[in-house]
Amino acid sequence: MRFGLTLPNRGVLFGVTTPELMLRMAETADASDVFQSVWVGDSLLGKPRMESIALLSGIAARTSRVRLGPACMASFPLRDPVLLAYQWASLDLLAQGRTVLVVCTGIIPQAGGRIEGELYGLERRDRVQRMLEWIELVKRLWTEDDVTYEGRHYRCEGISIDPKPARKPRPPIWIANNPPPGDQEAIRRTLRRIVRHADGWETSLWEPRDVGWRMAELRRIAEVEGRDPASIETHLYHNINVNPDRAAAIAESKRFLDTYYTTDYSPESVAGWTACGSVAECIEHLRVYRELGFDEVTLRMTSWDQFGQLDCVMNEVLPALAD
Repeated sequence: MRFGLTLPNRGVLFGVTTPELMLRMAETADASDVFQSVWVGDSLLGKPRMESIALLSGIAARTSRVRLGPACMASFPLRDPVLLAYQWASLDLLAQGRTVLVVCTGIIPQAGGRIEGELYGLERRDRVQRMLEWIELVKRLWTEDDVTYEGRHYRCEGISIDPKPARKPRPPIWIANNPPPGDQEAIRRTLRRIVRHADGWETSLWEPRDVGWRMAELRRIAEVEGRDPASIETHLYHNINVNPDRAAAIAESKRFLDTYYTTDYSPESVAGWTACGSVAECIEHLRVYRELGFDEVTLRMTSWDQFGQLDCVMNEVLPALAD
């Protein structure tokens, strides 16, 4: 199982990080032998932060090995798809073919989600269809010239973008989704979208039995659809806080996540979504996801001591788990 580093680019708003600190953390991950990717968050008005493509461009200029991408581009259905394809192609050139575009519908409960929809004229019910149309159009713009597209939400005629991405035939596109447990048919619909439209699946869900069922369903659906399940990368978006005092690790992580997402997480959900406690406890927590078969887990440090946590994770936790 590989590991990625998620940078808290919303944290510039509440003192957990700075632009330069995030660039230095990315450089540190790039120079290590345990991290294979670096990720940033994305949102416009829903959960404001440093803009993802701009930040990834800075990271691309200061790294040479790790893959780069948004942990989930929540703004994907809001952005103009031709402009986004053009921007991402330039980013991929800067990164020398190292980018992965992770997209999602961007549906969130916060008021900012409603404000975004009103500003961009996007109804909540249209987000899924727009995401799928945008994926199709972006793929074509990266690989074809004189693209004509007739969708429900976007139309263009004879469009080419140049230069095209460095990665051939194109950068991978993953879909991130986290439908709540319970409605298994709704979950299957989201997994079917991944099989039909994406190169990978990302989730921030954490309950092992639930995640394991989804992983098995994804593979089953891929086989039914005639696709090799191994061709779909699986990626877990998770957190970590290393502290010999597990209660203190959970408390700091809760304060971090509550502030980051302007919500009120239960201690139980924090402890599920975060590897908390001693080095040994964090190793055991993460080992569960390796046994479930995830290709990669990306970790965000839910702490105000970002570099201290990074050093501990990099030198004490991950060497015990890396393939």
